[in-house]
Amino acid sequence: MHPHEQPPAWTPAAQPLDPGRSAPAEPPRELRRILRLFRLYRGRLALVGLLVGASSLVGVASPFLLREILDTAIPQGRTGLLSLLALGMIATAVVGSVFGVLQTLISTTVGQRVMHDLRTGVYAQLQRMPLAFFTRTRTGEVQSRIANDIGGMQATVTSTATSLVSNLTAVVAAVVAMLALDWRLTLVSLLLLPVFVWISRRVGRERKKITTQRQKQMAAMAATVTESLSVSGILLGRTMGRADSLTRSFAEESEQLVALEVRSSMAGRWRMATIGIVMAAMPALIYWAAGLSLQSGAPALSLGTLVAFVSLQQGLFRPAVSLLSTGVQMQTSLALFARIFEYLDLPVDITEPAEPVRIAQAGGEVRFEGVEFAYEGPRGGDPTLSGIDVTVPAGGSLAVVGPTGSGKSTLSYLVPRLYDVTAGRVTLDGVDVRDLDFDSLARAVGVVSQETYLFHASVAENLRFAKPDATDEELAEAARAAQIHDHIASLPDGYDTLVGERGYRFSGGEKQRLAIARTILRNPPVLILDEATSALDTRTEHAVQQAIDALSRGRTTITIAHRLSTVRDADEIVVLDGGRIVERGTHEQLLAADGRYADLVRRDAELAPTPG
Repeated sequence: MHPHEQPPAWTPAAQPLDPGRSAPAEPPRELRRILRLFRLYRGRLALVGLLVGASSLVGVASPFLLREILDTAIPQGRTGLLSLLALGMIATAVVGSVFGVLQTLISTTVGQRVMHDLRTGVYAQLQRMPLAFFTRTRTGEVQSRIANDIGGMQATVTSTATSLVSNLTAVVAAVVAMLALDWRLTLVSLLLLPVFVWISRRVGRERKKITTQRQKQMAAMAATVTESLSVSGILLGRTMGRADSLTRSFAEESEQLVALEVRSSMAGRWRMATIGIVMAAMPALIYWAAGLSLQSGAPALSLGTLVAFVSLQQGLFRPAVSLLSTGVQMQTSLALFARIFEYLDLPVDITEPAEPVRIAQAGGEVRFEGVEFAYEGPRGGDPTLSGIDVTVPAGGSLAVVGPTGSGKSTLSYLVPRLYDVTAGRVTLDGVDVRDLDFDSLARAVGVVSQETYLFHASVAENLRFAKPDATDEELAEAARAAQIHDHIASLPDGYDTLVGERGYRFSGGEKQRLAIARTILRNPPVLILDEATSALDTRTEHAVQQAIDALSRGRTTITIAHRLSTVRDADEIVVLDGGRIVERGTHEQLLAADGRYADLVRRDAELAPTPG
């Protein structure tokens, strides 16, 4: 068995992703992983920490200046000292504000870089996922993970770290200063903090659960929008008379999101409001406690000390409440991080070997040696392909025909490694395609499938997707070969014409010819033509087939076709049925055998349009 040989890992047992389910993870592990996201920006975060510490020290200085004003400068009429202390309070406010702006700038920049890293990381991971993943996952779900989930983390990654350090430093500084003023009042002030922490943790867990449900609902809505508001979705909805039904369905999903948003906003709101009320009442309790201690004969507090203490107490409660809110926000964000990590942790089945083989210029010989392939999951069951042994010499042509579902397209997917074989191997110039580096394989194999995809860009940009440095003349030459240049040249904007969403400004035949021109421009030594002319009328098909024939000379061509008129001249024709080769030979040999191929030819002739 080849070292790469294994059943496709995209099975229910190996599949960690269910679009409707978020896999739970251990919070400590998640927190460590989140912290690792900031590792590249340690220097900037250290600077933020210094600014935060300096800002906190400046902040606690103001109450002490206020105490001196009330206890010394005003009672003694020392106007010089009063002016100096007042200027000091103004200076602390200015310096604190400057430090705050700087730390916001740095922390926001770091946060946005982390979000950029997450977005690009998820996108790069998705680019490596097997084709099976995208056949099982709705496009809107993928888009929602990148846009909504990462976007929802913006406040957390841009401000939480700074807020955490800033508020924690402020709390510690305030407590130390309060102890220096009066330890008894400090104990009274801190008495209820443990209760507040417990309440905030309860609220955080509640909001985390709701956030998970909300993000799932947002993903479902995004998928609905992507599918129903695409060009294909609009055409289907209107021609089936389902526009109103789709609108009602979207409205129902939106109503569910409204309910979840309200629940998320109100979760624990009364409990957090209670905390706010208690903290707002604390100054009154401090004045009351100070009055009682005075009546009981305890040492009297000066007015300045009492006012400074209450000021410090408010300086304690503000960051304490902010810390509690940050804790709630972090617990909520864990649900978002879990969904992103879920994508980053998806297994990548089709990978490059540690030391890949690189081919500068492939000769083009393709072999299928004892190939077997079976889809897993919903499409699983009997092998789709079994016992495939075929050799296509360099520059030769192979045609693969057979009834629908016989495995023709699947066979073609194995050459460019859109899937990997379950058993056996596929080789290019004697090298297992699983041992090749991706660039060599992509340069060697060009695919024109029946699913023509064009970007919402100009004709030239769509063609240059195959060869970014192609000149205008090269574009025109490829378009001429695909019998599409004259049509492009007749358009008002020529090669600058926008093709529209999925190319809907062009007819099916025109899109197919653009796709063929794109592959011609890439000039691969191996061509995979999977129903490449299926969308063309008879006249256009003949013209494009001539271009394909000219292009195929000297190149290895594997043609998948229903229309047997396009494969008559192939060097070898194999007939698939039930994933097995049931016949093989040239057109004449197979007709003489009067078997499956001859039946297909007769059926094709019966279905052919009558001239005139």
